[in-house]
Amino acid sequence: MADAKVIPFDDDRSRSGGVPRAGRRRSPVRGTGSVSALPGPTGAQDAVPEAGGLGGGDASGRGAWDRRIAGGLAFLRRRVTGEYDVDEFGYDEELTDQVLMSLLRPVYEKYFRVEVKGIENIPSEGGALIVSNHSGTLPLDGLMLQVAVHDHHPADRHLRLLAADLVFMLPVVNELARKAGHTLACAEDAERLLRKGEVVGVMPEGFKGIGKPFGERYKLQRFGRGGFVSTALRAGVPIVPCSIVGAEEIYPMIGNAKTLARLLGFPYFPITPTFPWLGPLGAVPLPTKWTIQFGEPIPTDGYSLEAAEDPMLMFNLTDQVREQIQHTLYKLLVQRRSVFF
Repeated sequence: MADAKVIPFDDDRSRSGGVPRAGRRRSPVRGTGSVSALPGPTGAQDAVPEAGGLGGGDASGRGAWDRRIAGGLAFLRRRVTGEYDVDEFGYDEELTDQVLMSLLRPVYEKYFRVEVKGIENIPSEGGALIVSNHSGTLPLDGLMLQVAVHDHHPADRHLRLLAADLVFMLPVVNELARKAGHTLACAEDAERLLRKGEVVGVMPEGFKGIGKPFGERYKLQRFGRGGFVSTALRAGVPIVPCSIVGAEEIYPMIGNAKTLARLLGFPYFPITPTFPWLGPLGAVPLPTKWTIQFGEPIPTDGYSLEAAEDPMLMFNLTDQVREQIQHTLYKLLVQRRSVFF
């Protein structure tokens, strides 16, 4: 595999030479097949009922199981016949809501026991850019951030994450990332999503943050040249700083096998107290206690269109976002009782 290349977020290159994008829509066999027409998690008929619906007597319990099975069969039928939509980036809302989030939720709630603060700082409508720190050796923090927005925002918003090109070069991971709503971290795609009113998430530290040594935990790395600020200014959306505590300790990175990383085409090859010494068991993350805090949004709609080309303004806003995230990280670290509790 060739050496992994980090694509700068502020690179305004055309998508024509980038990673191939999934098709806009699956052709349905019958009906419209639109995701917007599909029932939500609490809808009737094809929706899968909550497990709490089994609390009634035997009759109601059997009825709940019947509805659950019927909903599951209807879901499978739509997948087989193609009666579902994906958007121009490959996002499959139904699959994400009913399957992917259900798989991630036990890890989020039971294993990492994530506590969310300040979710109300994400706007209930319109575009918003969430900017977060990045850590943990493997990008589990992005997935947990996606569950936090999906499950806790009162307006049922979905987070569209921007990912490095390496994500879309890996088999299986590539397809799942597209289905979950992730897209390549380039300014063109980010601006299109924001103008459509989506909540977009970016982690400007990139591999510098996720692959830093354990001794540098919770010390933010360079945020690039301010490409995310320029994109937010052009789209006129607020920037929401986000601080994640707990991810740094899931895989304490005490070494980096650089030669092996180059051979495999990875930006780094981590060595932790358990990996590779314990084999596959060493890939199990430590069950740390997480806190995700969304800070006060920084408005950008008051600036002119020319402001997106002002390097000094880019630097000042980038530094403001970075300092707010770093200050919140220190505050959360002082408040937490233990890494694991």
